[in-house]
Amino acid sequence: MKLLAAGLVLWSSVAVASPALPRSTPEAQGVSSAGILAFVEAAEKLGGLHSLMVVRHGQVVAEGWWNPYRSDAPHVLYSLSKSFASSGIGLAVAEGKVRLDDTVLSFFPEDAPPGPSDNLKAMRVRDLLSMSTGHHQADIDNFSYASTDPTLVRAFLALPVAHKPGTHFVYNTPASYMLSAIVQKASGAPLLEYLRLRLFEPLGIRDPKWDASPQGVSYGGFGLWITTEDIARFGQLYLQRGEWEGRRLLPAEWVDAATLRQVSNGSRPESDWEQGYGFQFWRCRHGFYRGDGAFGQYAIVMPSQDAVVAITSGVKDMQAVLNLVWEHLVPALQASSAPTDAAAGGRLQAKLAGLVLPPPSGRPTSPVARRVSGRMYELPKNDDGLEAIGAVFDKETTLVVRSRGQEYRVPCGRGEWRSGGSLPIGLVRHLNEPSYRAAASGAWADDDTFTAKVCFTDTPFCTTLGLRFAGEALVFDQELNVSFGATRRPTLVGLPRPAAKGAGGN
Repeated sequence: MKLLAAGLVLWSSVAVASPALPRSTPEAQGVSSAGILAFVEAAEKLGGLHSLMVVRHGQVVAEGWWNPYRSDAPHVLYSLSKSFASSGIGLAVAEGKVRLDDTVLSFFPEDAPPGPSDNLKAMRVRDLLSMSTGHHQADIDNFSYASTDPTLVRAFLALPVAHKPGTHFVYNTPASYMLSAIVQKASGAPLLEYLRLRLFEPLGIRDPKWDASPQGVSYGGFGLWITTEDIARFGQLYLQRGEWEGRRLLPAEWVDAATLRQVSNGSRPESDWEQGYGFQFWRCRHGFYRGDGAFGQYAIVMPSQDAVVAITSGVKDMQAVLNLVWEHLVPALQASSAPTDAAAGGRLQAKLAGLVLPPPSGRPTSPVARRVSGRMYELPKNDDGLEAIGAVFDKETTLVVRSRGQEYRVPCGRGEWRSGGSLPIGLVRHLNEPSYRAAASGAWADDDTFTAKVCFTDTPFCTTLGLRFAGEALVFDQELNVSFGATRRPTLVGLPRPAAKGAGGN
């Protein structure tokens, strides 16, 4: 495949951010409000969605965020980041900095292991893109992103390459890291900065953040944080084959190649993970394609329907979300403008305006609240680094957590979500931040037990905290909605230390 840079506007001295995507009503763009409403109602039964945006003919026809998630807050993309890394390679190819048939070792000769194997020497950029590097899954699963000695590039090149590259698909996030490292080596700029003027700013994606390795390389395969509308913009750019507001940001040939089936990845017709894989894009049923990330981050592109669906979420069953898209949203997309359905449109708008994750149910107070208010309970040593926990039960409830020598205070709504403060997420170890913005709500499940739910609103994660006051002790439980490991943490029993001065009562 030959990619030409002719007519490709790569950057300008003054970047001009695009305005918000245009808005329209569903029926004006040939979309059934009733169909979108059916999707939203089914998604609420499934649980865990954080946001939805449906774009038809370039117009946003439906959008909603489940409170406490917000339209202006970034959300970590996990592996949806891979599709942006692919775009970086596409631009580097267009600029003549990289060729798809360049060998990986040609960029990093100084990091090659002694006596590299023939398979490693044959591995090309296109093999990284299509995740057909020749590695075994077990070797990829055991790859550590925290390595400083050796560097991550050197650690990748040291992996055994059991199969001839280009012949064996294995989902391979370290390969995506190598794509980022190649862009940085070829251009002299980290992937985030390389894409900033070439892609992010022309699309109107403001202040993207991309976590980086200890060597200062954007992770590529994960770690990008942008908003739901930013995801929709990216999907729309691909739907338009790389053109945006009269400017060509990506070569059309690259968009076509990246989103076509480059390699087989299974044969189950009912699975959207076995329809073929492109260059860091998944093929879907119905002839669609998507970028996606762990726990339900989606940019779904439907060329035959001229539509894009952007979703963020924290779900265990990602296939279930796609099934709802195919069941409800695809039939809602009609060939021409639909008759006005004021009743369905009104119900849809009311539903989208009132989306909320259910807060914990229970009583606003308890007979033990005054006795335990402001008291901190020292916890035994644990893998999550939690040292002490307590709560102030006053006119407002505040969770207080001490972790790794730092105290965190988070306001906790009663029957509603309160945003403010931050907390560490214990189980999530590969993200760069020590803590994450939080919104919380809580209630007394019984006289002795206060239950709080905390949503880390830039991430897929919510955690439910159980504080059971048993005499002078606190029995503390924690369970995450989703996780890369166990969601339920071991029960911890804490003992009190003196209450802080000025702690309020109820």
